[in-house]
Amino acid sequence: MTKPKKFINNASAAVDEYIAGLLLQYPNHLRKLSNHHVLLSSLFSASVHPNKSCVSLLSGGGSGHEPSHAGFIGSNMLSGAILGGIFASPSVASILAAIRAVTLPKDEGGKGCLLIVKNYTGDRLNFGMACELANAEGRQVTMCVVADDCALPRTKGITGARGVAGTVFVHKASGGAAGRGMSLEEVTAIANTVAKSVGSMGVALNTVTVPGADVVNDRLSGADDKGEPMMEIGLGIHGEAGVKQCQLMPCDDIAKTMLESIQNYGREVNGKIVPLYNSGDQVIVLVNNLGGTSNFEMSLLARSLVTQIESAGSKATRVLVGSFMTSFDMQGASVSILPLNNDMTDEIVGLIDSSTDAPAWTKADVWKDSDAASRPSNVEIAEIATDTKDSALNISLPPVMIDKFDTLASTIISKCCASLIEAESELTKFDTIVGDGDCGITMARGAKEVAARLESNKLRLDHPSKLFSDLAEAVSASMGGTSGILLELMFRKASTTCASGGGITPEYLAESFKAGTEAISFYGGAREGSRTMLDALFPASTALLAGSGVNGAAIASRQGADATAKMQHAEAGRSNYVSDLKGTPDPGAVAVAVVFEAIASVFV
Repeated sequence: MTKPKKFINNASAAVDEYIAGLLLQYPNHLRKLSNHHVLLSSLFSASVHPNKSCVSLLSGGGSGHEPSHAGFIGSNMLSGAILGGIFASPSVASILAAIRAVTLPKDEGGKGCLLIVKNYTGDRLNFGMACELANAEGRQVTMCVVADDCALPRTKGITGARGVAGTVFVHKASGGAAGRGMSLEEVTAIANTVAKSVGSMGVALNTVTVPGADVVNDRLSGADDKGEPMMEIGLGIHGEAGVKQCQLMPCDDIAKTMLESIQNYGREVNGKIVPLYNSGDQVIVLVNNLGGTSNFEMSLLARSLVTQIESAGSKATRVLVGSFMTSFDMQGASVSILPLNNDMTDEIVGLIDSSTDAPAWTKADVWKDSDAASRPSNVEIAEIATDTKDSALNISLPPVMIDKFDTLASTIISKCCASLIEAESELTKFDTIVGDGDCGITMARGAKEVAARLESNKLRLDHPSKLFSDLAEAVSASMGGTSGILLELMFRKASTTCASGGGITPEYLAESFKAGTEAISFYGGAREGSRTMLDALFPASTALLAGSGVNGAAIASRQGADATAKMQHAEAGRSNYVSDLKGTPDPGAVAVAVVFEAIASVFV
């Protein structure tokens, strides 16, 4: 049996510590009601009681569904939330204490209070009892029961559908109504309208393990008789078993199953059951993370759901994706669909869209012109078309002040390529000891590509800026890996540096080489002494800038490469994974020395 892993101290104190954590996060927004697991808006600590100007809203239930319901405390949403134990209904005493805190008696100017309750027997009974006790005290209190789950057949018992994530739509609409100063009767009517209009369906790939459990809940960890992993359709937010288990399906098929269940469950109109929404309807889609699903997967599921809704003729004008009503660490998701038709007036839609400072509510990015063929976000911003080869060089290039540069460049490139190809076996030998063994192959592959482009006149030799750009392209197309992109960066930086000079002299070429070397260090993160090619590049650059010429640069690069053999550890590259490197030089640094020695041979 596997023991659960949780960030927890003691399950018996977890709700107290959760509340303490919320109060740390929202020091100005929340207040705790003394002696109870009740969180209230900080407005109720003000001298003027908020209930004198607007209806108060309370919701709650067992802990474990966070951010429900404390995360929805805020303007145009809840006034407070009552937290029960883990998956346990809050007590009548705590519910009544919360009602008293947010609801003044009618004769003291109180506007009343609406209780929004998910359809679970314990919640209905405890909230109901508190409601009646509060009314007996002269406080006006009503209750809305939300039963939006479409998983179970309508004929299954008298309990009715469970209240799940669609409840947050009720919070939002009735909270918006209260915020506008509507009466208790009006607020309650809006809550009931939304509650009877929304439908929800949940699925899970793995079920929930509650804090304090001795073992992991492995109900969905097995496989079928074919060895295929299982998932569950229609389970509740407390981990209770769903309608059925089945083989894990692709995301599109999961979405199809969820939507078919919601449509089959439908809604009741004049005693008949009709689909929840129809072709041509606008809908709000809330895709709810049940706790343990990645944001990446949630977006995939949202795409599948909305695509299928809209392919059937409806339009999702608002798509909300995130954690609204969870079940601890359940790896699952639910979808709640609220059609904007029939009783869902423009006024109610406006209430849902109203602003709030409730931390858990995500403001919808409304598709306003829903009569259009597609969303504005479907229109891609056109890529800027350009000639990649010359895009960085569409400027007046400085004159080349080196005699017969093109001939000299051709000779140097030819020598360097031949030397790198010849050094392949040596570089491979070194890299087999200190890396992954491909340095020689990679360098030779790049050299062969450059040589081929030189042979076919694909390297522009008339200007260093153009040449370095072409070398970068050749390296990019042939080498791959870290060495390839680092050398490409060096050539590109050298190219742009040569494009901005006053005149291309040997001294300015040295400056360009320095800029390219520094680009490798900046973008790659290594430095001289990291046991990389930079241990040869930086000494060569220093020698060139000091006026030592290519011969001095060749000597400096070889000394730098040899020095890497005395370094026991590497700070970058594959060699970083090898514990003891002493005695073998860095192959990248050796390759640099080989190139500089080839260049120097041209000037002998």
